[in-house]
Amino acid sequence: MSFPLETADDRDKLRRVVIDPVSRVEGHGKVTLLLDEDNHVREARLHIVEFRGFEVFIQGRPYWEVPVMVQRLCGICPVSHHLAASKALDGVAGAHPITPTAEKMRRLMHYGQILQSHALHFFHLSSPDLLFGFDSDVGRRNVLGVAAEHPDIARQGVLLRKFGQEVIRATAGKRIHGTGSVPGGMNRHLAPEDRARFAAELPQILEWSRGAVAIAKRLHASDPALYDHFADFDSAMLSLVRKDGAMDLYHGHLRLRDAEGDIVLDRIPPYDYARVLHEQVKPWSYMKFPYVAHLGPERGWYKVGPLARVQNCDFIPTPLAETERREFVEHGRGRPVHATLAFHWARMIEMLHAAEVISELLDDPDLLAGPLTAEGPRVSEGVGIIEAPRGTLIHHYRVGEDDLVTMCNLIVSTTHNNQAMNTAVREVARRYLDGQTLTEGLLNHIEVAIRAYDPCLSCATHALGKMPLMVELADAGGDIVDRIVRA
Repeated sequence: MSFPLETADDRDKLRRVVIDPVSRVEGHGKVTLLLDEDNHVREARLHIVEFRGFEVFIQGRPYWEVPVMVQRLCGICPVSHHLAASKALDGVAGAHPITPTAEKMRRLMHYGQILQSHALHFFHLSSPDLLFGFDSDVGRRNVLGVAAEHPDIARQGVLLRKFGQEVIRATAGKRIHGTGSVPGGMNRHLAPEDRARFAAELPQILEWSRGAVAIAKRLHASDPALYDHFADFDSAMLSLVRKDGAMDLYHGHLRLRDAEGDIVLDRIPPYDYARVLHEQVKPWSYMKFPYVAHLGPERGWYKVGPLARVQNCDFIPTPLAETERREFVEHGRGRPVHATLAFHWARMIEMLHAAEVISELLDDPDLLAGPLTAEGPRVSEGVGIIEAPRGTLIHHYRVGEDDLVTMCNLIVSTTHNNQAMNTAVREVARRYLDGQTLTEGLLNHIEVAIRAYDPCLSCATHALGKMPLMVELADAGGDIVDRIVRA
């Protein structure tokens, strides 16, 4: 990272520091640092050490099983995979478009997922760092510490997530790994008693969501030097937007802005994603590295997720969140906000937006009645793109005449952010660790940067290809005496 490593001998002379596992994220990953004798960082990498073979074992399965199967990629964001697969396979089932009732039920399910996932991440996983400090005592820096010292904040986080999970239960059948969405539409309406209960709870949910945005803003105002510059680096931003440029987390076309905020690509339909996005494989991670094809792998990487979405859209189509978006954009003083910690602020704006969308949807009578599935000419291939809590999620399938899947390609949110997360790791290592005596608090700075992206490592490690493997033999004193590497 900071200095080139010319030979394997150079690498062998360096001290290796490993953060394993990275904590408070979904899945398993580690960070390796290579330090010279003066503690200067020579290399810093985020390694994803899980392997998931979904793209392969989906092949040969009946297409109608896929929306349920792919949820097993993850227990945190199963709804996103459930809906992306359903969208991709709607045409295979002959439903283009799906019925208004089915789309509104899917949207309700999706925005319930956005709300519960964002609440989980901000209040449970990230707030210990943000409220107590990155260097605070590790025994205090956890959700139990938050509950002890900030009980109201902890309670709000729990109840916000519970509300989102209940919305998922009412639309998908279960809080985790539901079956509500099917290729061609939905298999259930919203129960009137669920609609009445959600409507009664929403004023409090909206108030807490506005309060969460206020917490994020206060944190930024309390220490601008930290929040505006921690792991601050420029990159392009990718997300879906609606036809009129509005934020739409369920459906839309792809838009890419460069680091200065200028639109580079726009109105890219979902089926055309493979023309503009390519993927690179590197030997030290199971995750691929996507990039914009015409820019190449060195210049074409980008961010996805809340930080990208809030700035990539022209407006948010709900009033409270739009007011907050404008304040966020003004914080950049004419340039996009690239600071990694700003993900949290943008995430809370999206959580508020999700609560507003749920409130609007609950007034729609189509949720309680109306056709759930549609019929029409069938096709053999489909692409479904959705904005998952962590960012843009792409599902692509081909199906044979026997209704069995012949091809599956998944590009998940964390995969899109792979290069950005590695860049964040390097920036933090360069600024905070280089030349320093390493402490747990300093190493936690790296974890803070990774956690800001809310990575789902289980989702991201599905690619089958060359499997990098390192086996190390250590003696009783912990010294490495032998190492075998398969790239």
